[in-house]
Amino acid sequence: MKPNIHPEYRQVLFHDMAADAYFLVGSTIQTERTKTWSDGNTYPYVPLDVSSASHPIYTGKQKQISSEGRMANFGKKFGRFLATKGDAS
Repeated sequence: MKPNIHPEYRQVLFHDMAADAYFLVGSTIQTERTKTWSDGNTYPYVPLDVSSASHPIYTGKQKQISSEGRMANFGKKFGRFLATKGDAS
């Protein structure tokens, strides 16, 4: 490896604000913030809005939309345009 061209790889504390979960992971992200972790060491600190601890895809809490309800709503909204000429009043 060439010297002095690679970013510093170190342990970084990530905080998922939505789930209030902490992750201590190796990373090269740059941050000025630090936080003392439960092991007594101080690590660079990065707050996150979403991680695998809070994202609906990973937690299984994604919102399911009924396709029957969607079709019914579509029919209510555009049904008059879909009617054949013999059905129109």
